[in-house]
Amino acid sequence: MSTTRVFDALLVLQYQSGDKKALGILVNKYHAKLCRHSYWYVKDVNASQDIVQDSWSIIINKLNTIRDANTFECWAMRIVTRRSIDFLKKEKTKKIRLKTYNHLKLNEEEPNEDKDKEIKKLNRAVGKLSQNQQVVLRLFYTEDYSMHEISEILEISIGTVKSRLFHAREKLKTILK
Repeated sequence: MSTTRVFDALLVLQYQSGDKKALGILVNKYHAKLCRHSYWYVKDVNASQDIVQDSWSIIINKLNTIRDANTFECWAMRIVTRRSIDFLKKEKTKKIRLKTYNHLKLNEEEPNEDKDKEIKKLNRAVGKLSQNQQVVLRLFYTEDYSMHEISEILEISIGTVKSRLFHAREKLKTILK
């Protein structure tokens, strides 16, 4: 178990014992990460901040009921994930915003830098994957979550995580050839 998880578990237990400062430390530690995670879904800075703010109220209200204090980060990420997905479901313009975002990313070109071209090529390829595959790739490679943690965050089986990761890699190989 990592020292981060142990430290988080200690903070959760301190909060459950009545130490309000422990909550402040958790908020300071995770707020920006949760905002980035929510932003990845909604592509709107203000909406992601609102979602995380709402998520913190849920986290605070339910922090005394968390069964395993070692899983705080995954538990909080799962709450933010659910809230972000709920937000997207309510948005009628979801597809338009995603297409606009992807279109802007594809049209940004800096012909003098090979690295930027490669990154754009990879972003285009990832954009062709299903939303489920993109989420699993992002959590695994960008956020460095384990397959077990991803299964907890997305509330899917580890087998499904492995399958989505495998198929995403295979599809990327095909697209990038």
